[in-house]
Amino acid sequence: MGAHAMTSTLVRRHGPRYGADPARPRTATRTRDWTEIQERMLVPLQEAVYARVGLGPGGRVLELGCGAGLGLVLAAGRGASVAGVDTERPELLAYAERRLRGASDAPTDDGPLLGEAAWGAAGAGQGPRLVASFRPLGCAAGDGAALGAQLARALEGAPRGTQVVVTGWGPPERCAAAGVLRTVRRLAEPVAGPDAWRSAGRDDLEDVASAAGLLLEGSGRVSCPFGYPDQESAVRGLLSTGLLDAALSATDTARVAKELGEALHPHTRPDGTVWLPNVFRYLVARSA
Repeated sequence: MGAHAMTSTLVRRHGPRYGADPARPRTATRTRDWTEIQERMLVPLQEAVYARVGLGPGGRVLELGCGAGLGLVLAAGRGASVAGVDTERPELLAYAERRLRGASDAPTDDGPLLGEAAWGAAGAGQGPRLVASFRPLGCAAGDGAALGAQLARALEGAPRGTQVVVTGWGPPERCAAAGVLRTVRRLAEPVAGPDAWRSAGRDDLEDVASAAGLLLEGSGRVSCPFGYPDQESAVRGLLSTGLLDAALSATDTARVAKELGEALHPHTRPDGTVWLPNVFRYLVARSA
């Protein structure tokens, strides 16, 4: 399928926070940096997926790894009922709930369905159903198996033909952010070993769908550049993803931030802005 020509906008400038802090970023700090800096970088991917599947009024979405809920807000803005789970970053669910309750277009009859109670959402109610994961595969070893287990739980009790979308990093040569993360992850090797991270594989999404017994419908690619007003914001945004937690555990924030700054140098423009071009893949399937 053809790629979608989309770009992101630079986030607003943020002041220093990590440079003098040798400790691992606090949960509140990471949450703020995720929601203020990094989360919006995947909006082009989310919007492209929703357009591709024709999400609209009457639709029902269960997002796996929903984080702070921006993808759910976008779905609710299209008139869909939304539910979300996040087993890796449960601290973000409270933010997601506040955000969804404040979204003027979000259905408010029962409020947002988040956390443990949301697992059965794909099998509840009437209308088209979509189970989606916008946490891209292709960085951590075992991420495909983990997503497969979540899909099995999400689809338990769901009707045949429930639509499923999974996403992943595109080819390594077209994902500047993946290259930056790969450089810094070497700090974790003394603790996590060299196999804790991996590059995205060409058939990652197809392998997950096949293991889950899904019927493939199509796929696409979306341009999602990561743009930052300066290196400090880029470092904070990338640290908030959780993809460098192993490096943070192996050393400290100051060391990781320094390595990130060096890895970002080739992507820093003369005006100080940082631009990381990326391409992400998505696969559309249905439950058998």
